[in-house]
Amino acid sequence: MLSAGQSFRRAADCPGHGFRRAAVVGAGLMGRGIAAVLTSGGLDVTLCDPEPDTLEEAVESVRSRAAPAGGRGAVSGSADLARAVRHADLVVEAVVEDLAVKQEVFAAVSAAAPDAVLATNTSVLPVTAIAERARRPGRVLGTHWWNPPDLIPLVEVIPGRLTSATVTGRVESLLDHLGKTPVRVRRDVPGFIGNRLQHALWREAITLVADGICDAETVDLVARNTIGLRLARMGPIENADYVGLDLTLAIHDAVLPALSTDGEPSPLLRALVLRGDLGARTGRGFLPWGPGTREAAARELAAHVQAQQPSRSTRCCAALGGTNENSNPPKGTPA
Repeated sequence: MLSAGQSFRRAADCPGHGFRRAAVVGAGLMGRGIAAVLTSGGLDVTLCDPEPDTLEEAVESVRSRAAPAGGRGAVSGSADLARAVRHADLVVEAVVEDLAVKQEVFAAVSAAAPDAVLATNTSVLPVTAIAERARRPGRVLGTHWWNPPDLIPLVEVIPGRLTSATVTGRVESLLDHLGKTPVRVRRDVPGFIGNRLQHALWREAITLVADGICDAETVDLVARNTIGLRLARMGPIENADYVGLDLTLAIHDAVLPALSTDGEPSPLLRALVLRGDLGARTGRGFLPWGPGTREAAARELAAHVQAQQPSRSTRCCAALGGTNENSNPPKGTPA
């Protein structure tokens, strides 16, 4: 179900972007979630996936999720890629995170729909590299939706080196009309913004476990009950300003030399993957996952995200706790 209070306007009523028909290639969790948002916004959407059972389930999922939001777009499915994208104004790719596979998809899609705007939902891969085999790379860009895509409001928009400014603007206009917060990534770097932040944290979290400083449960307990409580209301840059850049500098002088700077994934992570302990999907990763716990975690995450009121901008000092432009937090406020 789409987040409560999220408003949409029919795509045909939004002349700024001009998109009416979309295709989503890949009917997994991300693909069907993106399709639900597009359908709710009034676009007619065709889902494409080579697995008939997956495709049928995904189409039904999109219909059930879009209906409560009053979506007026139609949704259908097709296992034939060329047929699915032939009449689309916009094609969103949501397949496996593999550069060669994505390049193959974009070569095929650009041949079948040469005038469509093509968007990749890659989380980390360079958009310029994904577009290399597309016939018109100027019509290719990245739109990184976060999981679950129908609940997380922010979408990173990443132009490749050859992406047309007009294409980028149209997609940002569409996302805005869908009730999303589009954020422009100014350089096509691996991981963009959010995943560079997220995986810097994950690298240090895994290092703490690998070095025996604490166990996996403790890492998550600390993260959820300290920085996790603040991040939805105060981002890291705002927090640095709030506590004082002099204190931030002093902390960095003390702690940064001790943090992991590994340029490769943790040996512990590699060992778990080689052993087949892949996490919730296999029943064990860093943590044990019993029957039904993955589904329960998904429900709890969705409920938590729906209950949040995400911040779109930095608040002024007065909103942070009764301070004004002439007052500062006490010197030495903990970071």
